[in-house]
Amino acid sequence: MKLSWIDISMVLIYLVGMVCLGWYYRLKARESKDSYLMGKKKLPWYMLGLSDASDMFDISGTMWMVSLCFVYGLKSVWIPWLWPVFNQIFLMMFLSKWLRRSNANTGAEWLVTRFGRIGKGIVGSHAVVVAFALISCLGFLAYGFIGLGKFIEIFIPWDIVSPYIPFNIPAPYVAHFYGIIFTLFATFYSVIGGLHSIVMGDVIKYIIMTAACLSIGYIAMTHLHDGVNALNVPLDWANPFFGKDLNMDWSNIIPQVNQKIIDDNFGLFSIFFMMMLFKGVFASLAGPAPNYDMQKILSTRSPKEASKMTGFVSIVLLPVRYTMVTGLTVLGLLYFDKINVADAAGKMDFEKVLPAVVNQFLPVGILGLVFTGLLGAFMGTFSGTLNAAQAYIVNDIYLKYFKKDASTNQIMRMNYLSGVVVVLLGIILGFFAKDVNSILQWIVGALYGGYIASNMFKWYWWRFNANGFFWGMASGIAAALCFPLIFPDTLPLYVWPLLFLISVIGAVVGTYTAPPVEKETLISFYKTVKPWGFWRPVHSMVMEEDPEFVPNKRFKLDMFNVVLGIIVQCCLTLLPMYIILWMKLPLLMVIILIAIISVILKRTWWNKLED
Repeated sequence: MKLSWIDISMVLIYLVGMVCLGWYYRLKARESKDSYLMGKKKLPWYMLGLSDASDMFDISGTMWMVSLCFVYGLKSVWIPWLWPVFNQIFLMMFLSKWLRRSNANTGAEWLVTRFGRIGKGIVGSHAVVVAFALISCLGFLAYGFIGLGKFIEIFIPWDIVSPYIPFNIPAPYVAHFYGIIFTLFATFYSVIGGLHSIVMGDVIKYIIMTAACLSIGYIAMTHLHDGVNALNVPLDWANPFFGKDLNMDWSNIIPQVNQKIIDDNFGLFSIFFMMMLFKGVFASLAGPAPNYDMQKILSTRSPKEASKMTGFVSIVLLPVRYTMVTGLTVLGLLYFDKINVADAAGKMDFEKVLPAVVNQFLPVGILGLVFTGLLGAFMGTFSGTLNAAQAYIVNDIYLKYFKKDASTNQIMRMNYLSGVVVVLLGIILGFFAKDVNSILQWIVGALYGGYIASNMFKWYWWRFNANGFFWGMASGIAAALCFPLIFPDTLPLYVWPLLFLISVIGAVVGTYTAPPVEKETLISFYKTVKPWGFWRPVHSMVMEEDPEFVPNKRFKLDMFNVVLGIIVQCCLTLLPMYIILWMKLPLLMVIILIAIISVILKRTWWNKLED
């Protein structure tokens, strides 16, 4: 263990500080349900944006990205399109303001805006979105739990701790034990302090992470450009562009990496990329999933601020995060023979490159800063996800079906109880997860695949109803749960088209086996949310009722802005990579592109923002 007393002190100060933060905000959180779950919708957009970016800067995802960058080089910038990361651009340009105009508190509550309160499928649509939200939240809690345990395991070897533990823990579950210990801290401050403490904790964590990332980037550059060291990587490693095949051979460098590429099924990279793009566009058009991202959008002061918040996320997240990712990758490649990335069974685990490099090559103080920041990264993502799960349990189950007239004290007790139960379930699920990549692939490739069809139709198709939403979601989620058993050795992304087709069939059949949504609900939704899409019959009804109504005719402009936004997002990702590798010409081109597109978006997006 390399942690010095200075590093350990920094970690302890942070942990105690987070507990004190939750305690400090406990009274504000107890003022009301909206204060606890939504910060009374009075928090400024830039703080919510920093919080949202901070939640996305999670330890498990960063470990995964470092392993991708190590193996695939600059081509790894495309692989997070599995989420897809560019859904933030769709949110920024139009979907965030559409969502916020509902003034709802959760995604399930939002359905009332779209489908009303009575009719076939109303109860089912509400139930299925709550089920999806809770399943996805539990999946992300397990994903973060596994990543944290693997990270801590490198810094605190079990042979140092085991003499002080009165029971035996098998080697495969050491990471889980560490995950449980540090999960307790995150649980306390997020459950006690509500959204106020979560957002403030995220802002503090972001400041720490920024300092840590810049330190790592500087250290990596000094090692790489000292005139002695050079990267020993395949020829095409530093090229973000690709052809039909990956064409990256590690045989004469680190042969085990070739097996990693085979296991990932990313060899036919052009097919993999097209599948990501195909899925990503539909997923982005569907809007945010019911997790912490949606909760932050719904917590903003206004639709205009919701757009600003989601636009701010990419700016503050990507350059900082990829400074750390690239810096750690460079150090891992330079000194691979000096780090141990084998798991308990002796197999190469490239997800351990991050903690191994941090533990081996960072000086005292910087190590504590990075360790604290990454620990905070877990706690931030964990607390944001937990808050979203609590919102669905309290708002959409407890208050809707069991205690409609619950007092503030009863609501707070339910918040605390639901938080503890969700954490326990997330930990239990974490024990069944093989590794970070496997659970991530299931969440983004399978579970979210079942979510897309229904949630896309709800924005753009007037005839779509609650019954169609229910059957589209139910068939998609059922398929997502079954497909790992039916296609056990297939990357979830490659069976996504079949999953999407099943969901579409369920949604369309469900829609036409029930009457359309009530006229009053459709008119209210169209006038309030102002979507574009296939709304002609509703548009005609609105114009008869209100000839002065101005419809949304921004489809072409929104799509133009989306394309520009995705290009800038890619440039923001490549920017720190080119700086650390000091690739001067590509760096200059990226800076020029960012500047030109920023000027255009100032006129086509920022100046046209409205509530």
